[in-house]
Amino acid sequence: MSEKHPIVAVTGSSGAGTTSVTTAFEHIFKHEGLKAAWIEGDSYHRYDREEMARQVELAARDGRTLTHFGPDGNLFGELQALFAGYGESGGGRRRHYVHTEKDAALHGGPPGTFTDWVSIEADTDLLFYEGLHGGYVDDGYDLARHVDLLIGVVPIINLEWIQKIHRDQAVRGYSAETATQMILRRMPDYVHYICPQFSRTDINFQRTPTIDTSNPFKAHEIPTNDESMVVINIANRRKINPDFRGLLEMLQGSFMSRPDTLVVPAGKNVFAMELILTPVIQRLMDRRNSARAAG
Repeated sequence: MSEKHPIVAVTGSSGAGTTSVTTAFEHIFKHEGLKAAWIEGDSYHRYDREEMARQVELAARDGRTLTHFGPDGNLFGELQALFAGYGESGGGRRRHYVHTEKDAALHGGPPGTFTDWVSIEADTDLLFYEGLHGGYVDDGYDLARHVDLLIGVVPIINLEWIQKIHRDQAVRGYSAETATQMILRRMPDYVHYICPQFSRTDINFQRTPTIDTSNPFKAHEIPTNDESMVVINIANRRKINPDFRGLLEMLQGSFMSRPDTLVVPAGKNVFAMELILTPVIQRLMDRRNSARAAG
């Protein structure tokens, strides 16, 4: 952690819906006049799309499992160096992973490849990471210790699978069968490397459908926000201590299920994130300003 150069990390599995948190933080940063260094977790994968497919096949022949969830598929050393270096000096290196033709038009390079490494722009107020491993601790790495605010996005597992299958079909052109096989292949790494992070987070947002999702592999549609609730669990009350009474009044249809857990209609999730997390960001900035003023 760093008072002068704070880091906010959003961690969630592929298809979990972390973009909703990104949207909330775009609003927060704009309202607070903050310049963030935006880091995409996919850009710290070890292999591009073509090479990853080749390495997965080689691993399968050897009886091994290789996925983007585990250490063999990622550059954890480079990501930890980024977190540590940013915390110390506000600098570091990043690149982009080109997912689609739209990304290619924005960043250059064909889909499935990485852009060149570049230095983070100067004079950012904080670093914002969104990806799979913001709270990763294993195999000699401890990314979580560098993070000042760690946020988990964790839909119930059936919904996560539905979202992933539909996204992979729509964005990446995969068949439902291919997406399903990927889910099955990733499951051991999901259990060992992704799930433990959500016990280290300061707050978790878990979207839960209120319709039948019993067979996610045959679902024709993703449940809408009108068909879902979001369970918000605040694990670290030292960092996040909201006015629950005020939230209940402002978020119509919400209720408390436990003293540390707020349940809100999914359509109000981004608004709830902004209400809960804006004061936390303001405190991080106040602490940063005091630390920088003191030299």
